[in-house]
Amino acid sequence: MQFIDLAAQQKRIRDRIEANIAALLDHGRYIMGPEIKSLEEKLAQYVGVKHAVSCASGTDALLLALMAYDIGPGDAILTTPFTFIATGEVISLLGAVPVFVDIDPQTFNLDPAKLEQAIDAIAEEAAGDHPLPRSDVSLAARGIIAVDLFGLPADYGRINSIARHHDLFVLEDAAQSFGAEHNGTMAGSLADIGCTSFFPAKPLGCYGDGGMCFTNDENLAEAMDSLRLHGKGIHKYDNVRTGINGRMDTLQAAILLVKFEIFPEEIELRQQVAQRYTRLLNQPAEVQTPAVPVEMKSAWAQYSVLAKDGAHRSKLQDRLKAADIPTAIYYPKPLHLQTAFKFLGYKEGDFPVSEDLCSRIFSLPMHPYLSRADQERIATVLSSR
Repeated sequence: MQFIDLAAQQKRIRDRIEANIAALLDHGRYIMGPEIKSLEEKLAQYVGVKHAVSCASGTDALLLALMAYDIGPGDAILTTPFTFIATGEVISLLGAVPVFVDIDPQTFNLDPAKLEQAIDAIAEEAAGDHPLPRSDVSLAARGIIAVDLFGLPADYGRINSIARHHDLFVLEDAAQSFGAEHNGTMAGSLADIGCTSFFPAKPLGCYGDGGMCFTNDENLAEAMDSLRLHGKGIHKYDNVRTGINGRMDTLQAAILLVKFEIFPEEIELRQQVAQRYTRLLNQPAEVQTPAVPVEMKSAWAQYSVLAKDGAHRSKLQDRLKAADIPTAIYYPKPLHLQTAFKFLGYKEGDFPVSEDLCSRIFSLPMHPYLSRADQERIATVLSSR
């Protein structure tokens, strides 16, 4: 059994992928070729924004978004500790300071109530009810990076309202949520800039690395377009700002154009797989299944469940492994306890919800082509004594 079955998907579309690659080889425009613009236009229309800027990875998408806001030393960016390191990493790379905010125990996403506490603590320069990072300079809150964990959008209604009240920008880390919705509005369009990833395992993935930024703000789009091309102005040797080499390869755009043709169908298949899991695993309940608020539609990048504790998780994973069923843990250690962020001075107990979930969470095989029989076998193994 595959954790993510990319081979099944490729079998459906390999002839079209090979045709697109052949067309690319024929025209020979390997850098910023015509497929790049075509992909940006198609995905901007799908997400429902005016501008899409492709880039080399989901990490670069977040980095470009922060660079467009001229983030640097002395700036505080609020985000979750329960995510992949890229979310916090890009903040530190620019010399800014990540201020972590604990998560909602039901959705695993940024808790708006704790977000308010963190913003107040920064303004007052006192931890009070919220732990703050160690810093040699006085911090000023500039923005928020909310993460759509496992494909479920964060609570942008409340997060955006809080941000507007405090004059902060919001970035949507939609690396796992492309194809998701919040009240009928597509992920990627739920904040000032939406940033997604096309890593192969994502809901829409290429055959390497790739990413994209979405926005309705023309000035931000122009800045990110320049930044991904070494700060290009009117031509490539006119550099108007310091940027990065953050272009998407034309090859990856050619592949994504084909994969996007079947993407809406695959999102619906993911809904069916997730719903089947939830029915099977709640009869009887050996694990806690994920919650999806009624106004949300998840892209189901992962199907993650909670064991009772760490020992119970190990027992269940061992049971599944013995049956040749793969699992994964996203994420075993929250960012505030990672060695890379030791300089911030956070300690165990600062973000108890994130720490608790890291000790209990694990993910089951999840992809559009997961069969009912395989899911029934997974449920049977989990419920066996």
